[in-house]
Amino acid sequence: MRKIFLLVLLSGTLSAHAQSLSDAKWVTPSWKDTNAARIPVFDKSFSVEKKIRGATLAITAHGIYEATLNGRRIGNAYFAPGWTNYDKRLQYQQYDITKLLSAKNDLRITIAGGWYWGAFGHDLMVNRYGDGAALLLNLTIFFEDGTTQQFVSDESWRCGTGPVRYADFYTGEVFDARVQPGSWQKVQVKNFPPVDLVETINEPVTQHEKFVPRNIFQDSTHRYVIDFGQNLAGFVRIKVHGNKGDTIRVEHAEMLDKHGHFFTANLRDARATDIYILNSDGTETLEPHFTYHGFRYARVTGFVPAKNNCLAVALHNDIATAGTFACSNPLLNQLQRNITWSLNSNFMDVPTDCPQRSERLGWTGDAQVFGQTAAYNRNVQKFFAKWLADVRTEQGVDGSVPVMVPDLYHRSDSLKRSCAGWGDAATIIPWTMFRMYGDTPALAKQYESMKAWVGYIENNSPGLLWTARGYGDWYAPGDTTALAYIDQCFFAYSTQLVINAASVLSKKEDSIRYAKLLTEIKKAFLKNDIDADGNALSNTQTAYVLALQFDMLPDSLAQKAIVHLENLVHQNGDRLSTGFLGTPYLLHVLSKYGRTKLAYTLLNQQTCPSWLYPITRSATTIWERWDAIRPADSSLQQTSFNHYAYGAVGDWLFGNIAGITPLEPGFKKIKIAPQPGGGLTWAKASYISSFGKITSWWNLKKNRCTLAVDIPANTKALVVMPDKKEFHVGPGHHVFRAHVE
Repeated sequence: MRKIFLLVLLSGTLSAHAQSLSDAKWVTPSWKDTNAARIPVFDKSFSVEKKIRGATLAITAHGIYEATLNGRRIGNAYFAPGWTNYDKRLQYQQYDITKLLSAKNDLRITIAGGWYWGAFGHDLMVNRYGDGAALLLNLTIFFEDGTTQQFVSDESWRCGTGPVRYADFYTGEVFDARVQPGSWQKVQVKNFPPVDLVETINEPVTQHEKFVPRNIFQDSTHRYVIDFGQNLAGFVRIKVHGNKGDTIRVEHAEMLDKHGHFFTANLRDARATDIYILNSDGTETLEPHFTYHGFRYARVTGFVPAKNNCLAVALHNDIATAGTFACSNPLLNQLQRNITWSLNSNFMDVPTDCPQRSERLGWTGDAQVFGQTAAYNRNVQKFFAKWLADVRTEQGVDGSVPVMVPDLYHRSDSLKRSCAGWGDAATIIPWTMFRMYGDTPALAKQYESMKAWVGYIENNSPGLLWTARGYGDWYAPGDTTALAYIDQCFFAYSTQLVINAASVLSKKEDSIRYAKLLTEIKKAFLKNDIDADGNALSNTQTAYVLALQFDMLPDSLAQKAIVHLENLVHQNGDRLSTGFLGTPYLLHVLSKYGRTKLAYTLLNQQTCPSWLYPITRSATTIWERWDAIRPADSSLQQTSFNHYAYGAVGDWLFGNIAGITPLEPGFKKIKIAPQPGGGLTWAKASYISSFGKITSWWNLKKNRCTLAVDIPANTKALVVMPDKKEFHVGPGHHVFRAHVE
């Protein structure tokens, strides 16, 4: 009973404790020197003389922090307090530290630059949001006698340096184990412009999977190269026995070139190197604290790696698995694995584009194309709720939405803002999250942002023709789809999503207004972008995919357009020619218009460009470019080999092969309509909704399809068999059989 009471007590005091951050003062190092990269350690010693009932710590920082109490790490999060729109929002975290307290205590906080003041962005600029480290902290102890005691960041703290001598996300970390925290000086109290202090709602970045070396060899320079067998985001942990003062270097790369050489040309300005200086003649276990790398391979100097002395440790947000997918085709199973590993590697507090080069930014276009697939694989409700809050705060007063969130370059006009397929994340992701989770209040939070985005487009579209500059169908092979064509399609799609949201939220006047707007947008599209025979004036696969997916065409022209799309696919050797914006919808459009067989042909294609071509080249993640390894000569492009955008096909694996889709938001009502084909003899998928686990498992024997489904409590389902017969079922396990041709 006492343990239950303690939990209630602590939970009841947490919010009050967070408010007491207002009692704390921002403290910064007092040193004056030119070493902007110096990593400070803040220190406070204190005693506790009474019996403790519980203790909590609320903390935030300018930079990224690691906290210890009496030499033991507080929490398991990396890169806290996380990356947000620091000009308006700053997250804080709360920890139960009861078990770490003793009679005599020493609390230490190390703060590196991270996104706040570290070298970050394409030009490696420092001080993006501020000019150095700062700490805000409140430790509250609850005693058995009902009293409390607080220790806050203030003038009584001291600051020095420790073993972390340098750290940023691109260069890596320098760790000198010989250095103990010291050289203490008084801190400086400083006032900063006010921002909203918000409690973290999304799951933290933590350690996850660990990989032992698959292979170790010496390269032509006689340095050791380790192949961990999996491209990932994280770090290498080493266990080394050496001499005091010895230096160990660990370099990171995603690929070896065709000659087996360590390939780092695609890292741009990222050195991706961790350096350790040993402290003793004994065995030391070393790993970085304030950086991460995207890699499969590590090259080491200064020690001899073996399978028992080094590990690759994956870092990513601690998001629960929601879905699983498997089938009879091993290549498709590897594709599913690659999708999840690119998800893991790029869910690093924000949805990033890549984890390896000097970029790692929250590109809105990448996030919106992958959002649905992400939601099938992981429970991303909190993850995207946090990111969408940043979208709201980054949105301009005119409704414009940056191409990346947080908007790292908010003080510069050097990058494009508010382009089709990127800014539309403001409408697409909120609606995707609503479909998957049925959270009406969350949709309501984003509604004004959704309207503002469409309003921005409308106000910048004379004659309701949006012709903004943009990135277009990024990295599409073959002919280019006109930007104005893409603009108009996404203008219509975002407007439709506002209509959908208005209906859910009972905004009747808005529903009427945006329905009229949508009619006019489509009229302008038909007049300017489609001829009388249904030919898109941009004659590309993506042009037809977008027009059909977003219902831009009347039925008569849609039937012609699907034939045009089909012909373009055949003319390209039954291969796709779509980029970031067309690819997510390609197979869906083919299935929608009765071309599932062709969809499977594209999915199973193994020549470039295709989803399976990278797998024939031993890829363990999704590539940024279809031809990241050139088919002709096996040379490597200077591109990302861990980029989730093309992994958006995972949505089709769950929704069409396994057939699991929500008929009502949040899967209150479920549709299970698998579409066997492509030579598959079986497929199985599961999805954990808020109501429970949904499964769909079918197999083919000769012309007989057997489908087994599990429907969770308090839901119902429509099951559509391949022979088109429909069944309405409630919770439980159900088995169906059908004859298929």
